[in-house]
Amino acid sequence: MATAKTPQPNSNILDLHLASTGSDAEHARTGGAAAPSAEYRRLHRVEDAAVFLSIKRTKAYEEVRLGRLRTVRIGRRRLVPSEYIDDYVELLKREAEAA
Repeated sequence: MATAKTPQPNSNILDLHLASTGSDAEHARTGGAAAPSAEYRRLHRVEDAAVFLSIKRTKAYEEVRLGRLRTVRIGRRRLVPSEYIDDYVELLKREAEAA
């Protein structure tokens, strides 16, 4: 007797859903409310800033510790305003020109 296989969910649809809604944790934290896309947010988690800057999370936290990537605190959260990401990029440009 053959058993019927249960169809697997289409991973492309799931990936598209997660990309549009953010992570499962964020979706749960916001109660399912749609969060603004990362490009329109004004404050970013350090991990998200690292993604924007194409650097590793550890490097981003090191740059924060050194004061090169500035942050703000809201309660216990450390966030990077969009303009501070731009300032950091400008700092890197100036250092490249000076070298």
